[in-house]
Amino acid sequence: MEPTMTSELHYIVIFATDEWFAPARNLLKRDPPEFIASAFTDYGKWMDGWETRRKRIPGHDWCIIQLGVPGIINGLDVDTSFFTGNYAPFTSVQAACLDQMPSFTLEGDRTGMAASPSQFEAVAQLNTDSWEELVPMIKLNPGYSESCHNYLNVTYPHRVTHIRLNIYPDGGIARLKVYGIGMKDWSTVSSQDLVDIVALVNGGVCVGYSNAHFGHPRNIIGLGRADNMGDGWETARRLDRPKVLKVDEKGILQVPGCEWAVLRLGHPGIISKIEVDTNHFKGNFPDSCKIEACGLTPDEENNLIRNQWCSDKTPKWRILLSPQKLKAHHRHLFSGESVMQCGPVTHVRLVIAPDGGVSRLRLWGRPVSNNLTHPQQFSKL
Repeated sequence: MEPTMTSELHYIVIFATDEWFAPARNLLKRDPPEFIASAFTDYGKWMDGWETRRKRIPGHDWCIIQLGVPGIINGLDVDTSFFTGNYAPFTSVQAACLDQMPSFTLEGDRTGMAASPSQFEAVAQLNTDSWEELVPMIKLNPGYSESCHNYLNVTYPHRVTHIRLNIYPDGGIARLKVYGIGMKDWSTVSSQDLVDIVALVNGGVCVGYSNAHFGHPRNIIGLGRADNMGDGWETARRLDRPKVLKVDEKGILQVPGCEWAVLRLGHPGIISKIEVDTNHFKGNFPDSCKIEACGLTPDEENNLIRNQWCSDKTPKWRILLSPQKLKAHHRHLFSGESVMQCGPVTHVRLVIAPDGGVSRLRLWGRPVSNNLTHPQQFSKL
């Protein structure tokens, strides 16, 4: 079963033994795999994934993937979609945390290619054969719709920067998703530094939400600005919208309902600057938003998650940002007196009214020592 609290991180393939039918970089595409029956290349059938040639020499195929966000890995999805008579029959996964990132990458269209002797020599310096085993050799299922997702649990408590995906002996895989939580070395951050303490790269996690009909709120703490509306959080239109809309003296719509998302910060902190970005949301941005904050222990958070954030012991939410009118396709920046003094907090709740889409949320603050420690949840690495 796919982990429920996920955010996608970006990664790159830095080595692959063979990419004859389809290059390994396809593993990392964000779009679902597709199949075009009539599509062929000079090297054979075009496939939307990584597919190696039928091996006729000793060994097996493998590739190395550098995670866009180093972190703790909790699970993987090895997706064999559309690889039915040509899928890799077995796989295993290894991992390492490298102090220095390798300087070599795979560029251009690699279809019809294999690793050169010099590339093998360079990658040998990483000693990948001795990397820690995240997943032992397991059998994969073929790429039919009912069996293509091979979800693998991982119990490895250490920070990871790179993984090695092994296939035995050859074949194809459509996509690879890596789930976990970003991990930052907070000992290197000064208490005077302003850091985006909700960012996925810094360990932020979405731990609850009211509606995610068109896009999950985990997206709003992702890297960079959103690529499109699908790379943000978008809710369905609320059915309790008044038939005729009215506004108050500030121009904010008077509506009975709202939608919300709860996010755990990567580190307890004091927030002083906020960005709410509605990039790409032009006819479907929220009318207004507010942000609340609180401090929770792991037990309190777990209890609220079990009760879907509806509990007799509700958090003591404090206003961090009072209701603000929003604009379409716009970066809204709030600082100074606009951001309320809430002291050290561990969680925030973004509330939008009545509904709509937000592409990114940034919360800059100073990390502080706190005896509230957090359990780990899942993000997509």
